[in-house]
This record gives sequence, structure tokens and C-alpha cells, in this order.
Amino acid sequence: MKLREIAARLEARLDPPEADAEISGVAPIESAAYDQITFIANPKYAAGAATTKAGAIIVEENFALRDRPALRTRNPQYAYARAVELFHRAPQYPPGVHPTAVVDPSARIGRNASIGACVVIDAGVEIGENCTLLPQVVIYRDVKIGRNFVAHSHVSIREGSVIGNNVLLHNGVVIGSDGFGFAKDNAGNWYKIPQTGNVVIEDDVEIQAGSCISRGSLGETRIGRGVKIDNLVHVAHNCTVSENSMLCAQVGLAGSTEVGRNVILAGQVGVAGHCRIGDGVIVTAQSGTHGDIPPGVMISGSPAFDHKQWMRSVAAFSKLPDIVKAFRAARPEKKS
Repeated sequence: MKLREIAARLEARLDPPEADAEISGVAPIESAAYDQITFIANPKYAAGAATTKAGAIIVEENFALRDRPALRTRNPQYAYARAVELFHRAPQYPPGVHPTAVVDPSARIGRNASIGACVVIDAGVEIGENCTLLPQVVIYRDVKIGRNFVAHSHVSIREGSVIGNNVLLHNGVVIGSDGFGFAKDNAGNWYKIPQTGNVVIEDDVEIQAGSCISRGSLGETRIGRGVKIDNLVHVAHNCTVSENSMLCAQVGLAGSTEVGRNVILAGQVGVAGHCRIGDGVIVTAQSGTHGDIPPGVMISGSPAFDHKQWMRSVAAFSKLPDIVKAFRAARPEKKS
């Protein structure tokens, strides 16, 4: 594909405008060849622009680049994602039902469904058109799923779950497993609390491998439109994760947590139950929250508190031995 055509499709400004090399693909900045393009979205990779062999680089509008063509755009990472789509074709699965699949006669499945080997679809299930169910997906009874649904192998969707349009579930995702609810009986033994709620997943959600979304004990657990969930994330019973939020690897939400819109919880963040995280909050990696968090702040630490204060505290902590030494040296000696 010609560089000029790529620029047009990405709505990027080609610099210089007369550049029009033939491009065969997209590659990392350190390994890209002369017939490939790469990108710089993070400033720490800027030095790579001087050594890369790439035929062109996707950069921000004002990035200084003189020795090779640039595709200039306000959002290099987004342009990179679209560039990859120009050269990479996702696997296609032909419509049809594999002979080893078990589909209950009462299930209703839309047009152009691709149902793989050993898939099980129980009674009362409804799935919209253009679904793709890879081998060994299991869908329990009375599940409702919208259009353009993709479930990779070993996905399990428990009874009564409701899933919207354009949802992608990766390998081993479990939707609607029992919430972790137990009460002590009169003898002090744990007694299981029935988990009678469900899970609702709205449109345009992606949940990656090995993550679990528990059903509500009563009522629902809800994942909002456009939410992205990384590998090995646990969302407990009756949680709400609102629109366009992102939960990174190994995040854990305890029961009845409310996560606002456009929140980012970085890797291994733990959130105590019955907490409210406001819109636009960022919680940095391995932090643990223990109370409500107001909108728009960045917090760090365990227990987590304001990120800038945490940075100052960490810096001070490393200086504590010298501070104590200076304090002792300055302290007047006791008289006998």
C-alpha cells in the first residue's frame, strides 16, 4: 500500500507530501524495515526515531523528524491502531454449526452464526446475528446476547446473564458465577447465601482471558458500555463499572463497588467493598483503596492516597536514616 493512501485513510498529514513509498506493514520501532511504518506515542521512545529503519513514522503534529517521512496526527496511538487494521486480517470463521455442538431446540440464534466444536447452548438462550462461538463455549439457560458477539474457547456464561451488542470475551472468561457470599450459622459455621441475581454487560465491552464477573447476590452486577477489562480481573457481586472505564490485569473489586465513568485502575489494584470511585479517577498499580474516592483524582499506595503526596512520602521515606542521624546529632546531650 502506498504511503499516501495510508495517510489518507488515517487522516494524517504526510510530511513531506511528495513521499509515496510502498509499505507492506507495521512493526515496532526497533525492528521495523524500510518498507514498514512504526509509531511514537510515548516520549521515552523518541530517541528511536534516529535509529529506526522504518520507511515512515506516525508521530504527533509537532514532533521533530527530518530524515524520513512522517505521518503527523494529534493521536499517534489511535492512528497506529488503525494502521495495523489496514494490514492485519482477523481470523474469519464460516457460518455453520459443528456436528459436535449441543444446541437446545428452544434456543434462538440469529443469522450467520458460527458455532464451533463441543459448544453447549442451553434452553431459552437468545443470541443475535453474526455470533462466533469458538470450541467448548458453554452458555447456560435463559442467557440473552446481542449482535456481533464473539466468545473464544472455554468461555462460560451462567444462567440469566444479559449481554449487549459487539461484546468480545477472550479465553476462559466466566460471566455470572456465584458471588462470594456466606453467613455464619448459630454454630459458627459458614452458610452459603443464595446468589440469585445476574450480570448485565452493555454494548462494546471487551473482557480478556481468565477474568470473572460474579452475579449479584440480589439484583445485578453491571459492566457499562465500552468498558475494557484485562486478563485475570475479578469483579465481585453487585459491582457497577460505568462507561469507558478500564480495569487492568489482576484488579480485584470487592462486592458492591461502584466505579464511575472513564476510570483507570492499573495492574493489581484492590478495591474494598461498598466503595464509590468517582468519574475520571486513576489508581496506580498495586494500590489498595479503602474508602470513597472523589472524581478526577489520581491516587497511589496501600492504603491509597493522593498520588503527589504519595510521591513525596516515598521520597521522604528513603531519606529517613539521614534525617534520624541529623536529628540525633543536633539533639543536646542529657546532663547526668
